[in-house]
Amino acid sequence: MRSDGAAAAGSIPGMDAWAWDETLFAGAAAHYGTGRMPYPPGLADAVRDALGLDGTGRLLDVGCGPGSLTVLLAPLFAEAVGVDADPGMIAEARLKAPGIDWRLMRAEELPGGLGTFRVVAFAQSFHWMEQDLVAERVRGMICPAGAWVHIGATTHRGVDTAEPLPLPAPPWDAIDDLVARYLGPVRRAGQGLLPHGTKGSEEEVMARAGYAGPERITVDEGRIAERSEDEIVAAVLSLSSSAPHHFGDRLPVFEADLRLLLRDAAPGGRFAERMRGVEAVIWRP
Repeated sequence: MRSDGAAAAGSIPGMDAWAWDETLFAGAAAHYGTGRMPYPPGLADAVRDALGLDGTGRLLDVGCGPGSLTVLLAPLFAEAVGVDADPGMIAEARLKAPGIDWRLMRAEELPGGLGTFRVVAFAQSFHWMEQDLVAERVRGMICPAGAWVHIGATTHRGVDTAEPLPLPAPPWDAIDDLVARYLGPVRRAGQGLLPHGTKGSEEEVMARAGYAGPERITVDEGRIAERSEDEIVAAVLSLSSSAPHHFGDRLPVFEADLRLLLRDAAPGGRFAERMRGVEAVIWRP
């Protein structure tokens, strides 16, 4: 979702009441591969070393989106399973890695007969879920020596920086203003709005569910990523807040305006930005 999509809240405000909304990432899946920067290869090594993984056991990626994290971590296990509630995400994942067991399923439907796992991973997805319920159900799916691994990352854009870059930085503030002109000033999510953003307080949720931790590992390669105009456009359309369905029949006009904005910022169509660090947060049942 994400990673990237799992269960979504269609409620307003603050996601306090829950209603599944299948349009959360409608149309976004096709833009992930181009618009989202890949996780650093060192992330898999860091998770392997922290958990002593040796190619045995099973991985479950919850809210797997098109499989970005699943595919990266799968070689560390004997078997990998990815679940996501968005049909488009699962379709993209099956195209990317047909050898992985991909399931169209809401996180709230776990355990779903999937069995137990050495690692259950969440990447950019847990904030969309009914967290207390999911944490409780997943705890029973983790084997005694296993762990919950939450990957925190922002892969559609890099960090804001005043440092010199080899190419112009993407004009993210202007992009946000353009999206707001089309969709309004309050963040969209499916058929609802998110005036207060998504849920936080993961540590409180995990403590209530009886997990021990957390252990935090940061992987920050800090490299400069060069990105094309097409990649920035895809990054915008990969977000739940600016997924293609929000624009309706205005989508071609929005994309044309977005491309004009990008060409004004970088006539050569090339951008650069520093990638964000990625954090792996480990909890144990």
